[in-house]
Amino acid sequence: MTAPPDLPAELDVAGRPVLVVGGGPEALGAIAQLRVSGADVTVVAPSVAAAVTDLAGRGLLRWERRELQETDLDNVWLVVAASADPALDERVRDLADIRRLFCLGGSATRAPHSPENSAARAGRVVLVGGGPGDPGLITVAGLAAVRSADVVITDRLAPLAVLADARAGAEIIDVSKVPHGRSTPQETINELLIERANAGNTVVRLKGGDNFVFGRGGEEWRACALAGIEVQVIPGVSSAIAAPALAGIPLTHRTANQGFTVITGHVPPGDVRSTIDYAALARSGTALVVMMGVGTLGAITMELIRYGLDPATPAATIADGTLPSQRVVRSTLLDIGPATAEAGIRPPAVTVIGSVAAFDPTVQGRWSWE
Repeated sequence: MTAPPDLPAELDVAGRPVLVVGGGPEALGAIAQLRVSGADVTVVAPSVAAAVTDLAGRGLLRWERRELQETDLDNVWLVVAASADPALDERVRDLADIRRLFCLGGSATRAPHSPENSAARAGRVVLVGGGPGDPGLITVAGLAAVRSADVVITDRLAPLAVLADARAGAEIIDVSKVPHGRSTPQETINELLIERANAGNTVVRLKGGDNFVFGRGGEEWRACALAGIEVQVIPGVSSAIAAPALAGIPLTHRTANQGFTVITGHVPPGDVRSTIDYAALARSGTALVVMMGVGTLGAITMELIRYGLDPATPAATIADGTLPSQRVVRSTLLDIGPATAEAGIRPPAVTVIGSVAAFDPTVQGRWSWE
């Protein structure tokens, strides 16, 4: 007699304490799914993927940096065994069973993927734009690519919950670049793409937003092309557009403007690496969208004011756009930098500058940030 399959169940984990044992790349999908569902997540592991350190640093989960203790299972509602160590996962399941706790994972721990006859197969790389963060906003084609991949190389801002849909045996590699923290050099990422594809794998490069909107997709495509590797592109929804939309801000409105401009605030005005003409931006008449500009926002707004943009221009900063932790700060061009800092906003965040930042769909003709 064959073993019965696991019974599917929908568990309402919103607001409930959930313990995840393990925080490596193989745990990212489960952790992200729990966060999207509103669970109060605690991760116990001596070391974790860079994406998990980022989530912990932003206060979106708790990380206990140590080995599992039996008391960790006290006062939790659900346990997830995701350590990639079969013996430890089995112990977690046993401890959960003694306490009559729900326990997920453990029996299907990911194994390193070794496709049959991989050396005889032509590998390829699929550049997938994962969308702005909500796993429901990845494209159908993007999700299909993740599900069929031999290897998924992911970033911290990718929709990590979709990693739970990766097939058993797929290799998950976390190459997150955490601000002021752990970071994988772009050259190393390029080498990973080439190495795994040359081994005959279908490699998905999963990124947040769109690979070609400040996503270094062009660099990765070029590296693969020069190595003779086939590249497929699956575009994604950029957070430059999606985050404002879900904060109630249309980047264009027929009575307000005739376009929008997206810039990166990675370096401040006056930096030798900056190529942005702020004088032209101040005169453009378009809405301005600033990506990666939390740390430089004050300098950017002062530069725009210096070149004539009205200090009273409405502005808004959206943090964690499309996610349950999304926050919105509204102010004026003059004050949005201090207001964003005072609110404790941390990356990722998008700032919109322009009359559309004061959009109120319930009042016709009013364009006020108040």
